[in-house]
Amino acid sequence: MSAIPSVNLEDFLSDDPKRKEQFTKSIGGAFEDIGFVALSGHFLSEDLVKNLYSEIKQFFGQSQDVKDSYEIEGIGGQRGYTSFGKEHAKGKKEGDLKEFWHFGQYVENNPKLEAEYPANVIVRELPEFNIVGKETYKMLEKTAKYVLRALALHLNLEETYFDEWIKNGNSILRPIHYPPITSEPKNAVRAAAHGDINLITLLMGAHGKGLQVKNHKGEWVDAIARPDQLMINVGDMLSRLTNNKLKSTIHQVVNPPRELWGTSRYSIPFFMHPVSEMPLNCLDNCIDETNPKQFEDTTAGNYLNERLIELGLVKK
Repeated sequence: MSAIPSVNLEDFLSDDPKRKEQFTKSIGGAFEDIGFVALSGHFLSEDLVKNLYSEIKQFFGQSQDVKDSYEIEGIGGQRGYTSFGKEHAKGKKEGDLKEFWHFGQYVENNPKLEAEYPANVIVRELPEFNIVGKETYKMLEKTAKYVLRALALHLNLEETYFDEWIKNGNSILRPIHYPPITSEPKNAVRAAAHGDINLITLLMGAHGKGLQVKNHKGEWVDAIARPDQLMINVGDMLSRLTNNKLKSTIHQVVNPPRELWGTSRYSIPFFMHPVSEMPLNCLDNCIDETNPKQFEDTTAGNYLNERLIELGLVKK
């Protein structure tokens, strides 16, 4: 069994103040403790999930030449295709054993941000790919908004504190393909131990073993969600903002046992980012004598760029 606590977003969305309060307390406590939670009651339908997996399997199953035609130079991998082994964890030289795609924000009523963000890349061979990707993006963004509202209440902020910062935010939906392993990897795993950059991550596809979370004792714990659940974790931006009150937990995707090397793994994280101008200065109510300020003031945009350089996706 997974040691990750489970919550149901329907409790927060209900008209029952006690259910809403209990959800807020449960998710806040989980994020202070292990930094991960399994969430049901989200806005993704079974049909949408099924259609998305079908589309991404078709895309990653295309020839390398076709996939490579969607790898866009000069944008740090922020849209379109990123080829196998190109990204590595902070402090690692070995590339992760994965290839992935990025859907980005669909900006509404903001010409400045439309100009700032790279355009989404259209896959000509698969007419439904971008339609299904956009719908999934929107439903995960909506789910994340309510999770952040619960966290705002947990932090004694206005419930809508995050709303202005996440509207048209620089969020990313990343379908990942971990291909079959054909030979003994040299110091490489499917995704090396890392913390996420963003506010929160909503992960589809954490079914079965592979994803592991490091608890406070330094032990690796399997994080396994039910098919109807998303795995949600705190990112480094939220950890900075809360002066590490909410924990950005180190996690990894380990290689399967040798008898399963011939199988692919797919997972689909949604990285909830705010707009670049959001200040990540530690909240005053998260600083006291026992927990002095741990992080320098910065903005989400500056922090993101710094981290993309560390990951090898942007050159200095």
